[in-house]
Amino acid sequence: MKILWSLLFILLVTVGFSQNGKDTRALYQYQIKPTTNSIVLDGVISADEWSNHDTTTGFFNHWPVDEGEARNRTEVKMTYDEHQFYIMAKCYDQGKRIVQSLVRDNDEDFWGSDNFTIALDPVNTKQSGFMFGVTAGGAEIEGTLTLEGSQTYSSENWDNKWASKVVQYEDHWVVEVSIPFKTLRYNANQNEWGINFIRGDKSNNVYTTWTQFPVNFNAVGMNYMGSLVWDQSPEKAKGTFILNPYVTSSSLRDYENSEQTEAELTSDLGGDVKVALTSNLNLDLTLFPDFSNADVDQQVTNITRFDIFLPEQRNFFLENNDIFANFGTYDIKPFFSRRIGINEGEAIPIDFGGRLTGNITPNLRMGIMNVQTRRTEEFAAQNYSVAAFQQKVLKRSVVKGIFINRQATSNTLDMEYSRNLGLEFSYVSESGRLNNTFMYHTSLTPENFDDTYFYGFEGTYSSKKFRTGWTLNVVGENYLTELGVNPRLENYNAETDKTIRVGYTLINPWVRYLFFPKGDDRKINYHGLRTWHMMYLNPDGSLNEIEDNLAYDFEFQNTSKLNLIGRYQEVNLMFPTSLIGDEFDPIPVGNYDFTRFDVQYRSDERKTFVWNTLAGYGSFYNGTRLGAMVQGSFRFRPWGTFGLTYDYNDIRLADGYGSKNLHLVRFNGNISFSNKLFFTNVLQYTSRNDNFSAFSRLQWRYSPMSDIFLIYNENHDTTGLGIKNRSIVLKVTYWL
Repeated sequence: MKILWSLLFILLVTVGFSQNGKDTRALYQYQIKPTTNSIVLDGVISADEWSNHDTTTGFFNHWPVDEGEARNRTEVKMTYDEHQFYIMAKCYDQGKRIVQSLVRDNDEDFWGSDNFTIALDPVNTKQSGFMFGVTAGGAEIEGTLTLEGSQTYSSENWDNKWASKVVQYEDHWVVEVSIPFKTLRYNANQNEWGINFIRGDKSNNVYTTWTQFPVNFNAVGMNYMGSLVWDQSPEKAKGTFILNPYVTSSSLRDYENSEQTEAELTSDLGGDVKVALTSNLNLDLTLFPDFSNADVDQQVTNITRFDIFLPEQRNFFLENNDIFANFGTYDIKPFFSRRIGINEGEAIPIDFGGRLTGNITPNLRMGIMNVQTRRTEEFAAQNYSVAAFQQKVLKRSVVKGIFINRQATSNTLDMEYSRNLGLEFSYVSESGRLNNTFMYHTSLTPENFDDTYFYGFEGTYSSKKFRTGWTLNVVGENYLTELGVNPRLENYNAETDKTIRVGYTLINPWVRYLFFPKGDDRKINYHGLRTWHMMYLNPDGSLNEIEDNLAYDFEFQNTSKLNLIGRYQEVNLMFPTSLIGDEFDPIPVGNYDFTRFDVQYRSDERKTFVWNTLAGYGSFYNGTRLGAMVQGSFRFRPWGTFGLTYDYNDIRLADGYGSKNLHLVRFNGNISFSNKLFFTNVLQYTSRNDNFSAFSRLQWRYSPMSDIFLIYNENHDTTGLGIKNRSIVLKVTYWL
């Protein structure tokens, strides 16, 4: 209880520090005028194209320091015609440029390269937006911008039609971008959009922005954009019905099925439809969606007591997903789209789906999604629905609500339906330094359980040097989230082979303080101390688990990083638990406390050979654990990257409870033949799951938003490498 009162005290105190920030949308403005000549994307700045348009040049340092003007000059001009919005950037430098890869939509390689990015808030509400970026080598990335608390994050999983052209010169490089109005969502009668430009100068390891704002906010931050002022607001885009059909031809063989003696050959046809109902309200439909070209899941070694959840990889569920996914806290997510069409790792066919997202009014954003899965021999047909809204209140705050429903549409002995409802209020100060979200959620099932609640709050306060945050979750033992993530609720008893739900309370405060050395000759961008603590209490107030962490971090000017971490953990184990295999006796019920120390280092990411490592040793329940991870990659810029990861755990429990060495090996090989043709390869071996897998994908973007994929996938067991299954898929998509 003392900790709870302390958190409330922190919240009240920090309100006093949430003073208003400067209004960058009033300070930084660009008056855009229509073009009188055709704009040709050729990377050549022709006088008749751009001479009549204003130039904005005053970029400021943003990272690693947020003071002073940029060393290298960046010039930006903008214009438009009836159908397109055009941006030209001239990026001066000393001729030394880093281009990690030509692969599109690769977040790590994009921000690790010299790049230019446009961040847009066309609805001008500081709640959602878009980003379009190009590296000096011409690799493109596009994505959505969403708010989590007061921070803006980008997701590259949104795809749409636009174009760019890059040409490199001796002392500068030029990028020209065209974005169709029908690609964006905006208010047709609005004369101002939020906009910012981010320049990545990777040779000097700095990022600069058009507007000046604190380093503790991301460069794409929507609260600190400038204004794009239209002489007349763009009309509603016409021709906004888009059809994206696909056809696949597949060869599938399940070698573990004795009745299948040869590969099955199948062909499928389906597609997506995108309809702009208004200039800022989109309808997405899918029929017999195919996800064979999705990225392969990265295997991990799980030695915790609870399930882990791999990220969503399917594009239909990723686009505009923030309207549904940004509920709950990091520990509990009421909605997690990977629960739809996947059960225990097995894909369940989806017949159709629809998603309506966008703004009803400038301050009201909504989303509705419905998906129908097919009946199979193992699973009943199901209909999944989710509806959510976000109503902007005050300056930047939001009231959010969500309703989730799973309904069986064929006979089943399992639970007929499962429903969740939730309401949240997110307060964000005008400066963005302080944010706090209050939440209440509940679940409904045929059993009419008691204790179906989840409530609490989560927030942060952030200044340049001092940052702190807090989380309080109170979870009832029957808060069921079939379409969400709530891993700690279910506790497995290894002796009785039963799962028991146990409610809990989580209290999680954290604090970080950073030092920023000054001077051009500095070797360190920043260093500082951070500490975070997690306490889980049982419903009767007794201790379930506590974890105390203390770390010191260094980030060097050459992009390398060093982290030193000490951990203390105490677990009141309520049920016998198997952590390393059913062949050993479960760890018995009791109280365990153990400590651990980790060292993590990442080398200069601009080098041809990049490596990082994590090593740690400490006690582990009634034994010890030695863990080590080594990762290295060669970059043959910009056409190829080849990397190898080895993750090792040596766990030695007390006599009778087992000892085991766990190995995970991953090879990644990515080749960019051009910025339209990519070859991706992943080999993975894990002793924990007794699996060796191989995945290869050749992708050719032969036309904007139109691709040909050739995908190969196979899995083997690790005993004699006997094959489990193999598939070859040819998929063709076309954007009409």
